[in-house]
Amino acid sequence: MRVIPLGGLGEIGRNMMAVHVGDDIVVIDAGVLFPDESMPGVDFVIPDISFLERNRDRVRAILVTHGHEDHTGALPYVLPRLNVPVYSSRLTNGLISVKLREHGLLGSSDLNVVEPCSPFHVGGLEVEFFRMCHSIPDAMGVAIRTPLGVLIHTGDFKIDHTPVDGHTTDFAKLADLAEEGVVLLCSDSTYAESDGYTPSEQVVRRAIERAVADARGRIIVATFASLISRVQMVIDSAVACSRKVAVVGRSMRSNVNMALEMGYLNAPEGTVVSLREARRLPFDEVIILATGAQGEPTSALVRMSRGEHKDVRIEEGDTVIISSSPIPGNETLVARTIDDLYRRGAEVISSRNDTVHVHGHAAREELKLILNLVEPDHFVPVHGEHRHLVAHGRLAESLGMSPEDIFVLEDGEVLEIDSRGAGVVDHFEVDDVYVSGHRLWGRHASVLAERNRLSAAGVVVVALSICADTGEILAPPRVESHGFEDPLVARDMLQSASEMVHSLLENEPGEVLNLSKTKARVTACVSDHLYEATRRRPKILTLVDAIDRRTH
Repeated sequence: MRVIPLGGLGEIGRNMMAVHVGDDIVVIDAGVLFPDESMPGVDFVIPDISFLERNRDRVRAILVTHGHEDHTGALPYVLPRLNVPVYSSRLTNGLISVKLREHGLLGSSDLNVVEPCSPFHVGGLEVEFFRMCHSIPDAMGVAIRTPLGVLIHTGDFKIDHTPVDGHTTDFAKLADLAEEGVVLLCSDSTYAESDGYTPSEQVVRRAIERAVADARGRIIVATFASLISRVQMVIDSAVACSRKVAVVGRSMRSNVNMALEMGYLNAPEGTVVSLREARRLPFDEVIILATGAQGEPTSALVRMSRGEHKDVRIEEGDTVIISSSPIPGNETLVARTIDDLYRRGAEVISSRNDTVHVHGHAAREELKLILNLVEPDHFVPVHGEHRHLVAHGRLAESLGMSPEDIFVLEDGEVLEIDSRGAGVVDHFEVDDVYVSGHRLWGRHASVLAERNRLSAAGVVVVALSICADTGEILAPPRVESHGFEDPLVARDMLQSASEMVHSLLENEPGEVLNLSKTKARVTACVSDHLYEATRRRPKILTLVDAIDRRTH
């Protein structure tokens, strides 16, 4: 058996793991990583599936543990290249269907709903899903039965004895699997540094109910579009306080409509209304449910905070509840959004000042419980930055596991397990695959480096009109700056750059224009001049209009 992480190790997001047994490969999850500020213009990052494409005749299925973006978001980009069936729980299947419909892929995708504790075969392997608690209903762990024993992947989880949907972690199934013999445990590590236990979602319910009851004006709640349990809390609080709920944001509307149709959300008739209807109601009778809890620049809440949303303007007396905690890397974006909301007169309630969010990942005592219950032969911490994986590995060692049986892996490393033991036998490069609109490119492409250079240094454009026959300058060179210097400060510098270019070309010998040579000389001249003045080198774009006088 070989286990190859293709994403999700050493990072929060982009989860994908390949399990290779004999002639069969099954893939667990296919998620996205949300960009940080070093990735201008990037929508998200997806796993590199080159290994899977090289072995596409062996890839049997993708098993999805739950419906969050960091586990499902890459499917619209992976499925057209692999064309394999997808297996997931009922709600997860619904969320995947919404996503694929938006990309025009729903009709061509093989989606399969699997009930917990109902084994099925994928190639020569038997697979079984079992319930785990997370911050979204229908979260599952995965058991894969192999000739060496059972592989267990927990998916994201915490141990919540009072979950919103009433489905607790299936400890009985985990105990049964342990009896069969667990050759490998892959377990969520996100909060392996946190002592104690993760609080129940019911803590959040009480906080949201209190915040809604205390608010005197309009309420805006921002959360993840896939956080269905949290949406149910908002609906229940709205009913208790005689408010209506309007949903803003395409992904939020699609997911809420799907969950209502499938029965994962319950709302009395007339509770969920259109935004048009909500705008006709008094502010103290309305809750607006929106995306943007992570400060995403194009999300509904961020556009509201900037006064750019076409339908909703933040007003004095609004209460904004941000029901999430920042994903690592998003802290600055979230803080900026909160500041902008306060500037517009809103009161903001977030995880910084109330318990309107608890995370969905197990803390150390819960992780110990799973390790002790399962008693695996080998252990791979998954889902977390490197320090989380190391902390989880040390936790397993503190419980008596041999260090030789604990593997803190990097994406692209190949863990091989056979009857003699386990070890890392290979490693291949796993690229970062960036998604920007409909475009995909790897980290070796120059696009991202060029964008970062432009954002840091700016661009200067040099426009020339030159006779194609003689090289004579037909008009004074135009030099313009974008994002390089303040226009008033740069005016004299750019004028002198124009004069230098004019002088340079006037002294060229009369000959037929060599376009590439002229561009190179002008670019070098302007770059050196600006560096001398500012000690900075912006991107120089030299545009030459070569005019044939015989036609003019």
